[in-house]
Amino acid sequence: MRFVSSRLPSVKALMAACGTAAAVLAPSLTVGSSAAAASVASAAADAAGSKGAVVTVTTAEVGAPGNRAVGVVPFTDAVYRSCADAPASSRGCLMVGRVAKPYEIGETEVTVSQWVAFLNTADPTGSDPHGLYDGETESSSAWPKYGQINFSAQTGAGRHYSVAYPEWADKPYGFATFLRAARFVNSLYNGRVISKTTSQSGDFRYVSYRVQLSARTESGMYDLANPKAVRSNTTGFVVPSQDEWIKAAYFDPRGGGTYSYWKYPTNPGVFGDGDATAPHTTVLNPLTGDVTNASTQPLASYHADGQPAPSWCPGEVSREACATVNPLGLNPIEYAALYQGSLSSVGQARTTSPWGTLDQGGNAVEWTDTIAPPPAGGSSARVWRRLHGGVSNASAYQMWPSAVGLQPQDNVFFNHTYPWLSMRIGVIGDLTPCAPR
Repeated sequence: MRFVSSRLPSVKALMAACGTAAAVLAPSLTVGSSAAAASVASAAADAAGSKGAVVTVTTAEVGAPGNRAVGVVPFTDAVYRSCADAPASSRGCLMVGRVAKPYEIGETEVTVSQWVAFLNTADPTGSDPHGLYDGETESSSAWPKYGQINFSAQTGAGRHYSVAYPEWADKPYGFATFLRAARFVNSLYNGRVISKTTSQSGDFRYVSYRVQLSARTESGMYDLANPKAVRSNTTGFVVPSQDEWIKAAYFDPRGGGTYSYWKYPTNPGVFGDGDATAPHTTVLNPLTGDVTNASTQPLASYHADGQPAPSWCPGEVSREACATVNPLGLNPIEYAALYQGSLSSVGQARTTSPWGTLDQGGNAVEWTDTIAPPPAGGSSARVWRRLHGGVSNASAYQMWPSAVGLQPQDNVFFNHTYPWLSMRIGVIGDLTPCAPR
């Protein structure tokens, strides 16, 4: 990744930590039970119009700086010491997973309730100048099974967006583009870090940041006037890079797996055995999306071969509407075949990566900020970025380290037809809280 001169961070790091937000604090929003998170989201929205909602984001610390990379041929069941050892392939070979410095990555994906708090902060008037929301696909009326967020023009400033049903509050936000992810990160970066606390759980170290969001979304860590925006600083919130994402998901500092890399973010597995050592698949409460079989480890939300995909529909929605109503005009048979998997509550699968993250295997595919060349036949006029993570509607192979997918960063069609696109945040450098004002 490219960074600017180290002479800049002293000023910019202070901006990232303190931002320009007002000193009055809004209620805090963190991941918890569905009902509690929805209630807090509403309270945060009340304060969002002028002051900026407060969210809590928790990261896992990732150490072992300068770790070894591993070679992968895209979407193949193997890793290699180097690309020189990989067989010749039209898919090429990539060296992935090495990160030179310590960093942090989100323990879970960004949740719907956190995204709603961001929407009400970034778009308090409901005019949506930056395309952060599309009611034709994201609302519960347009898409009963997958609609996460509703919009009301009649409410006051900073309250136009709401979690569609309480059950959605602790699910991953599922309609992200990279540009939406970058705007969320810019809001964090330009916001005010109110507090920072560290904790230990077994071998894992976590950091929780309480941040008052900023309405400034177009610049910060990413200058979105530049279509090929890269990081502008060495300290602050980021969208993880491909290498950061892969290291957190697969690299075992204790040397487990193959060349110190696991096959799945949930367990070492065995390269070359197909899905024989894949994790178990989650079973969800059909009305809430909560995981009911967390005692079955390792575990991930994906569509295992020969088994039903993990699925649920909000209890407030009729079974008929859930099975038939969709914004794509698909008949019920086509719809049932194409849209089977659902997003589960974050963290409830409980299986950790080698660094203590949750749900990097399955649930939702996640954006990285790594720019990639277009695939054969892809438009070179668009900016393509890497994604990772598997998805609740796809097989185990999408959880392999070689699943180096890519999409245009602004693929509106994909965003509107694929309700499993998410993100998790990262942190680089040493973020410190802002002194009280």
